[in-house]
Amino acid sequence: MLNLAAIHEAVAEAIPDRECLVFGDRRITWAQMTDRTRRLAAVLRAHGLGCRRERAALSNWESGQDHVALYLYNGNEYLEGMLGAYKARCAPFNVNYRYVDEELLYLFDNADATAVIYHAAFAPTLARLRDELPKVKLWLQVADESGEALLPGALDYEIALAQAKPEAPQGLSPDDLYILYTGGTTGMPKGVLWRQEDIYLAAMGGPLPERSIEAIVAKAKAGGPRSLPAPPFMHGAAHWVAFNVWTAGGTVVVQSKTRHLDPDDVWSTVEREKVNLMTIVGDAFGRPLADQLAKKQYDLSSFILLTSGGAILTAALKNEFLRLLPNIRLLDAVGSSESGAQASQFSSSGAKATSGDFALAPESCVLKEDLSGRVEPGSGEIGWFAREGSIPLGYYKDAEKTAKTFPVVDGRRYAIPGDRAMVEADGTLKLLGRDSVTINSGGEKIFAEEVEQAIKHHPGVYDCVVVGTPHERWGQQVTALVKLREGAARDEESLKRAAAEHVAHYKLPKAVVFVDELVRAPSGKADYRWAKDRAMQALGLG
Repeated sequence: MLNLAAIHEAVAEAIPDRECLVFGDRRITWAQMTDRTRRLAAVLRAHGLGCRRERAALSNWESGQDHVALYLYNGNEYLEGMLGAYKARCAPFNVNYRYVDEELLYLFDNADATAVIYHAAFAPTLARLRDELPKVKLWLQVADESGEALLPGALDYEIALAQAKPEAPQGLSPDDLYILYTGGTTGMPKGVLWRQEDIYLAAMGGPLPERSIEAIVAKAKAGGPRSLPAPPFMHGAAHWVAFNVWTAGGTVVVQSKTRHLDPDDVWSTVEREKVNLMTIVGDAFGRPLADQLAKKQYDLSSFILLTSGGAILTAALKNEFLRLLPNIRLLDAVGSSESGAQASQFSSSGAKATSGDFALAPESCVLKEDLSGRVEPGSGEIGWFAREGSIPLGYYKDAEKTAKTFPVVDGRRYAIPGDRAMVEADGTLKLLGRDSVTINSGGEKIFAEEVEQAIKHHPGVYDCVVVGTPHERWGQQVTALVKLREGAARDEESLKRAAAEHVAHYKLPKAVVFVDELVRAPSGKADYRWAKDRAMQALGLG
């Protein structure tokens, strides 16, 4: 039975005294993690939370479980929140801690949250909102350095756990839900519903998922890696890595400073804790981390693999990392909330790194634009990047979007998150970018992410986001918002010449807006809605 809580319980029984999680001065063994998460499950059950209807009685866009909001920064409490909720047969979901009141109200209401686990720093925000959240039965407050007082009626997280009785979970099912809300950077956030068995096979079971708990435990006994997921756990890529590491019997390491990316703190944590693997999200994380390596030396002899998930690392930055850390390997992993892991690319020193070219995972493919079948390798046809097999059930409370994103083609059900791609003659995937941010200029489809990668080859560019803005002749024009490195000149023509070495002339930006900062989600993903508004304002179009 591939249930995430059941897997963790079984591994913990086999390796109780090993370190399960390290966060600052907290060193939590597998036995201690089991005890703490069982206690959290008991707290949830004591408030009447759990599973109300089994999966067989529900449609794909429905849930029969109580939903627990995780409104937390990174730390042991986030992953405890996930495991404890699973052990109570509740379904936890991620909350973007940058959301303002209106966005939070939408999310809590859309998710039908019945419990909220939150850092004390967010207590003032929740105090303003709680009267509008009548469905919430339990408020669990995690003390932090903010010093915020406990909200009236809320429970202190540590006190509640200490007073609870830890008991082994009962009735766990592979049908129990894993819920991941999308980032909402191109539209309203949507709750993606997965069976736990499917998300394990798609994203949480390592490169070769074991299909029995006995096989997982046998592998975990041999010992797993020490891994640092640098992005916020509210981003799927971060907690997917955490569960992958736990499946292998390894240790999750959390950096000390979790409110923002502190490159020195990250590398210092890798050095101090002898981290083997680290996960980041694209250039937004990679660029400051690479810059820090150029400023200060660290003992990174334990470090062997750097993974990027959720956003592509540009070839220029990959080559820089391999120059700075010649003994590591780089893994560019492609996936989404609606598909799990779909493709990958490894890079190592001695070979020139590329961007956009990936090896397809076994259940992934490219479907024709009209969904009439699969794209033929080498045809040059652009289609939809898709996955079959281990895929989500659907979107919570949205039958229409569920049918659109998870259609049946030739009798098989697929997940089509919206990425465009083609397949080379040798079977290599050429990933082009998300259709929702594709620019139609003069009848030509231009993929924003492809142009962003091209512009980032310029040595003076620190970060870049590309959007389409209105143009009288072309319909839309390619507009680049560029943050320069310190001391770099604002030279549009130089940027275009650098990009022209990597993309066709018609894809080059017709307008460049230089900015001091680019707004990105805490996960590192571009906020295209903000970028479009900023570009329109700068060009006098909005």
